[in-house]
Amino acid sequence: MRDIDRLAIKNIRVLAMETITKAESGHPGIALGAAPIMYTLYTKVLKKNPMDPTWYNRDRFILAAGHGSSLLYTMLHLTGYNVTIDDLKSFRQLGSKTPGHPELGVTCGVDATSGPLGQGIPFGVGTAISEEYMRNKYNNDINLFDHYTYVLCGDGDLQEGVTNEALSLCSVLKPNRLIILYDSNDIQLDGQVSLCNKEDVKKKVEACGFNYMKVNDGEDIDDIYNAIMKAKKSNMPSFIEVKTIIGKTSKNENTNAVHGAPLKKDEVIDMRDNLGGEEFSVLDEVKNLFNEIKSNDLKAYDEDYKNLSNYKAKYPKLYSEIFDKKTITKDDLDLPFDASYNKATRNAGGDVMNRISEIDKNLIGGSADLMSSTYIKGINGEFSSTNRLGRNIRFGVREFAMGVIANAISVYGYTRGFLSGFFVFSDYLKPALRMQAIMHSPVINCFTHDSIAVGEDGPTHQPIEQLTMLRSIPNMNVIRPCGREEVKEAFVIAYNSLNNPTSIILSRQAMNEYRTLDNAKENLSMYGAYVIKKEVNKLDCILLATGSEVDLACKAKDALFNEGIDVRVVSMPSMYLFDKQSKEYQDEVLPKDKFILGIEMSEACHMYKYINGGKLLNITTFGESGKASDVMNHFGFTVENVCRIVKENM
Repeated sequence: MRDIDRLAIKNIRVLAMETITKAESGHPGIALGAAPIMYTLYTKVLKKNPMDPTWYNRDRFILAAGHGSSLLYTMLHLTGYNVTIDDLKSFRQLGSKTPGHPELGVTCGVDATSGPLGQGIPFGVGTAISEEYMRNKYNNDINLFDHYTYVLCGDGDLQEGVTNEALSLCSVLKPNRLIILYDSNDIQLDGQVSLCNKEDVKKKVEACGFNYMKVNDGEDIDDIYNAIMKAKKSNMPSFIEVKTIIGKTSKNENTNAVHGAPLKKDEVIDMRDNLGGEEFSVLDEVKNLFNEIKSNDLKAYDEDYKNLSNYKAKYPKLYSEIFDKKTITKDDLDLPFDASYNKATRNAGGDVMNRISEIDKNLIGGSADLMSSTYIKGINGEFSSTNRLGRNIRFGVREFAMGVIANAISVYGYTRGFLSGFFVFSDYLKPALRMQAIMHSPVINCFTHDSIAVGEDGPTHQPIEQLTMLRSIPNMNVIRPCGREEVKEAFVIAYNSLNNPTSIILSRQAMNEYRTLDNAKENLSMYGAYVIKKEVNKLDCILLATGSEVDLACKAKDALFNEGIDVRVVSMPSMYLFDKQSKEYQDEVLPKDKFILGIEMSEACHMYKYINGGKLLNITTFGESGKASDVMNHFGFTVENVCRIVKENM
């Protein structure tokens, strides 16, 4: 190792500690221990351009151990990204560009939001899948996509179940441009790793199809570099265990005390005195080193953009497929209106997803071993180690990893991710759904078997609180359509939404189509709620329903009309979108002076704000096992019960 390398690493450590100490908050352990790993990556390995941080062919880096953010921000500052010394000084402060954990879209140079341990490795898997697909689909005599995905993880990441899901999936998919660097220091927050985990990491990752390597001295940047270079030549994904010392150079090094507690200010001052220079400064020799690195970065970047210009001229259609953002309409789906359509919305969902996949050549996703039940799958065969152009991923029973991987595929920028599963099992991937929403990632989540109408499978498979859970996630659009027309509209909305994920909730049971030829052309679901069946003469009351319960409300409307009660039926596929409409529109659809009965086979608490003191027919217990019709009768989702409630409140 050169003297300048030692000096630079020392400066990195001091700067990261000053960042944490000024904030009086942060994690010095990884920032000190993993500094040589990050230095090696950012100075000798990563293909990047700080002036164009979203460069399509840059190497991607995911800090799985997101609590090491002070180290990442320090490296971003030194390598020329738009992270200033003032940004380091405002670390973890309200409104700063250097939040407590890395956030996509907040800090220049951050490729993924991270922090909740475990999601970094599956995010890396999804990113590597996108690179494999794009490289194999679009590279020809001109190479556009030629980069690697690097993940830095710690002991805690490897203990999370979702990481094991992702590692296991790699045994089949073999994303060989994925390189995981394991900051292996044998210490975690509560003490030694051996107190809770004694597995053989080498055997584990090798069993999952990884090329395992070990660097015995985490201070030896030459060994770290050589291991990464070997990994880049491997035909398997690589896992490099780097033995480090947590809190290296601090008084509490090699103990859990240094994991998440800032160093004493006097200790950080001593570190700076030993290095030289003013607080929060970078030594001139180190500045010169990083200026040379910036110059080298630009050479690869300039060469890539020459390739891109030539590619655009020679292959304009392929260029457009990659870089031109697309929107679609209902007409693009080429699925004509059918008034007699009475299949389950999952059937319609499968038809629509197939059509969108034909339109968008880079839509990739799959199911957690349920595509034969959800009817949602990718086209062009299975994505695998032998078919990089397949767009259906067999995730297996790995819901959480599926959610993270779909998130990464969408964040990648040139591919779009989707997933499918039973709605009740959205519980398994809720943390991934939350991260999708935080990252503004436009994933299309398709959940079927949406209610107690699942029937005989019983309460373990009958979602009750899941609609409430998803509707409570900020930035998540939850759409529960009725009929094929609303399904088409839901997928159009989801596909055209580029700044938020969408969860489309579909039924197993059949329902009638209540849209007409006259109102089928406009995407009425984009308003969130609308009048699907108008009152005949005068408005006596309103039935407000979502999904399959719209079918029930429309049947109840006919029965009530025969008894002299004139009812309006409002379909509300998306509360998220209805809340964005004007107050005038909302009051027009749901006038406040009329009795409103909300109908939904779920916990449905979000409906209360729309019924203006009316009544809510919902479910506040778990479901029951039995025939679907019997279970729905048991919970009162019948025409007779709806009519009874209306008449009692008129």
